[in-house]
Amino acid sequence: MKQEHVDIITGNLKLKKWQVENTIRLLEEKDTVPFISRYRKEATGELDEVQVADIKNSLEKLIEIDGRRAYILAEIEKQDKLTGELKAQIEAALTLTELEDLYLPYKPKKKTRAALARERGLEELAEIIFKQEDTDPEKTAERFVNEKVVTAEEALQGARDIMAEWISEDRKARDSIREIFKKEAVLRSRVHEGSEGPGSKYRDYFAFEGELSKCPSHKLLAMRRGEKEGFLKVAIDISEEAALAVLKKIFITGSNRSSLQVAAALEDSYRRLLYPSIENEFAALSKEKADSEAIKVFMSNLRELLMAPILGQKRVLALDPGFRTGCKAVILNEQGDLLKSDTIYPNPPQGDIAGSGKKLATLVHEYKIDAIAIGNGTAGRETKEFVDNLDFNREVSVFVVSENGASIYSASKTAREEFPDEDVTVRGSVSIGRRLMDPLAELVKIDPKNLGVGQYQHDVDQGKLKKSLDRVVESCVNTVGVNLNTASRHLLTYVSGLGPVLATNIIDYRTSNGPFSSREELLEVSRLGDKAYQQCAGFLRIREGKNPLDNSSVHPESYYIVERMAEDLDTDIPSLIKDRDMREDIRLEEYIDDRTGLPTLRDIMDELARPGRDPRDRISVFEFKKGVRTLEDLETGMILPGIVTNVTNFGAFVDIGVKQDGLVHISRLSHDYVKDPHEVVSLHQEVKVKVLDIDRERSRIQLSIKDAG
Repeated sequence: MKQEHVDIITGNLKLKKWQVENTIRLLEEKDTVPFISRYRKEATGELDEVQVADIKNSLEKLIEIDGRRAYILAEIEKQDKLTGELKAQIEAALTLTELEDLYLPYKPKKKTRAALARERGLEELAEIIFKQEDTDPEKTAERFVNEKVVTAEEALQGARDIMAEWISEDRKARDSIREIFKKEAVLRSRVHEGSEGPGSKYRDYFAFEGELSKCPSHKLLAMRRGEKEGFLKVAIDISEEAALAVLKKIFITGSNRSSLQVAAALEDSYRRLLYPSIENEFAALSKEKADSEAIKVFMSNLRELLMAPILGQKRVLALDPGFRTGCKAVILNEQGDLLKSDTIYPNPPQGDIAGSGKKLATLVHEYKIDAIAIGNGTAGRETKEFVDNLDFNREVSVFVVSENGASIYSASKTAREEFPDEDVTVRGSVSIGRRLMDPLAELVKIDPKNLGVGQYQHDVDQGKLKKSLDRVVESCVNTVGVNLNTASRHLLTYVSGLGPVLATNIIDYRTSNGPFSSREELLEVSRLGDKAYQQCAGFLRIREGKNPLDNSSVHPESYYIVERMAEDLDTDIPSLIKDRDMREDIRLEEYIDDRTGLPTLRDIMDELARPGRDPRDRISVFEFKKGVRTLEDLETGMILPGIVTNVTNFGAFVDIGVKQDGLVHISRLSHDYVKDPHEVVSLHQEVKVKVLDIDRERSRIQLSIKDAG
């Protein structure tokens, strides 16, 4: 642990030094973020998962900077140009930008104009002119005419090329231009001639202009996508006059003919080298900022999706709707196992309503179905209305379920492994049914980018996106906890301390030896050692195991405390869990020791009150407005029920049952000012909206929540 890392992170995150030190120590011991935030509260001062992750990310960035610093020092030393002053500057640099600026003059380059001029022996001339003493540069240049340099003007041009490179590599010059970019940069977007038709979806950016610092992330990402597709020309501009004035203050030290040569080199340096370099830098920085904002929105939506209300362990009939190919029906038991599949044809062109109804009723009766899940894709509304008109002679709840990603899953290796003898339609229907029962357990099998809860997910940094989304999945999985005896390999992969190899080994052990009877039995799994056991055990549940604490989030390392509590009350653990009055007699201060403090003791008591409780809500039935299925059925002024399907920085998209989600702009979310739409709406939230505008040509619907009454 480097003390400077601790100091920087403490200052940036505004935490206590000991909190950062202890957290870094735990991270260096290979403890995971979920484990640290849940089971090491005494060490961290009860930092939450976000704070622990922030420390981890900050530490990784600082380590990356240190690695780059070591490389740069070694490279300059190889050139025998590492002075004491330069070494001190490099060691004091706190950012990659500072490091790269210091390295720039020593960085190996391609054959630049300045490099060619140096090869022709013109660096001495550049040095003479750059001093701006009262000399005659033209006359001086004649001394450098030779077989490689034909004329004095050619020599002067080479000298100016060298001076231009010096100016472009000067830290003060670069920082000065950066300051202008920070304060004044304007983002401009123009349509390429002839692209007005093919690029019409970018028409909002055909003649766009705005302050770079205030440009919303979604607009910047849209422009960059349009640029990438060849429809737009995007640039970041500043005042050249202001930039040149700043540079002249730095470099023009005289008022003579040499100064005129330096001024010419300065203008060339700015236009050819400095401005393009800093523009690229700010393009990258603004893109990185936009990526971060887009990823943050994606993370929030993904968390809400994965933590969505559940149906739980019920018998489910799932339907993947269709017209010509019919509706694929599957029967799932309480554990989500496939019992039967069939096909019905209630929709056109067959329109076999009677036969389909009879078959569906028979399946519901025969398998004692509790709920029906209907995919929300093609023919979803029609199929829902067909099912609603059936009488099953028993209480059956009917739900519409998002199909996003179901087709991706059904054709995946995972689906083939689960159902090698079934076709993609059956697999897709199973996915629809299972995500009703337990969205988290099913959706971890699908790449989050295919779940329809992000924007511009293919435009942002893919490495950062994956890392961020994996962290969300890991957080959700460990927050809920995992049934060790029923969890899939994919679900187990995200459990703290496991990963793909150990998850596979757990499944193999379970297949060979039957269900786990205790958490301790995990230590018999191949390659699952003490460290992995420590990290994962508290997040894995065993129902009806030998020890009731195995079905709770109480960590095995704390079992001794609960055992002491039971012993002190002259009872056993099952009775302690059942008897609230008995637990109220416990004085937590009496159980504090060198391993456990009040934060952990309070968590233990909360868990004894509700052992193994799923933190997610139970799902409720939702109904769209009858008779509204397509854009043609909509009229401005309509008040409709809807479901929030996506939340962005500029508003929320709402499904009102017409196959095209409508947009509620941020200004229409509430009568109060809204800075972040996530403060007002969340994924899967049921809302009422008013139809403000319908653009049937572009299939766009403008909605309002605040005007819906």
